[in-house]
Amino acid sequence: MSDNHSTGRIVLITGAAGGVGAALVERFLDNGDTVLATDISADALAALQKDLSAGTSLVTLAADITDENDVARLADLARGRGGLDVVINCAGYFPFDTFADTTPDQWRRVIDINLTGYYLVTHTLLPLLKERGWGRIVNFGSASMYPGVPGQVHYVSAKAALVGFTRSLAREVGADGITVNLLTPGLTLTGPVVQTFSPELIESQRNGRALKRDQHADDLVGPVFFLASPDADFITGQTLNVDGGMFMN
Repeated sequence: MSDNHSTGRIVLITGAAGGVGAALVERFLDNGDTVLATDISADALAALQKDLSAGTSLVTLAADITDENDVARLADLARGRGGLDVVINCAGYFPFDTFADTTPDQWRRVIDINLTGYYLVTHTLLPLLKERGWGRIVNFGSASMYPGVPGQVHYVSAKAALVGFTRSLAREVGADGITVNLLTPGLTLTGPVVQTFSPELIESQRNGRALKRDQHADDLVGPVFFLASPDADFITGQTLNVDGGMFMN
């Protein structure tokens, strides 16, 4: 890693094979960073490796972020590469279930992926960041926490909880030179979103924005890259809403 922390970093990205995650992987690779990309699908990671042809700068490892043993393997991977500078918690799971029909198992699964998994990854990898005396943690929340979304009480609850997680963790690790921030994207047209959400709902999101167009994965890359950079050295515990002006807080 360079002395100014602007390039040559080791960056771990969860949910790396998805639309947003893959776009982030490409951006950090282009910056000269080494990316440790993890996702639950080994096949999707293999496809990512093939698409980007990044050589040794891209290291992939299939892992379930809700499994402590899998997350420990991620820490071992980072340690073997020489440490860690940036953690981007991008993995997510957003099914639709009416609250009345949500079973305890369904509730736990959504909370496990969108909240507990963030805890496990961050808690396990934090010692590696502390060794550096400098670090970045960027969490992916959701702008859905502002209006609330029927059929996603579990998901919105988990994403809203990340506000408290981010703020409180920022208080604890600031003395170690580590910042912790939260990004809240609007509805972003990745493959799973197009398959899950109705065209009418997607259109309503587009029409409700100040910037009246669809939101794409690339719209989130710049804000995340900024929060992971030395330019954001004095920003921590904050929520950056990136939704094209749907909600203005």
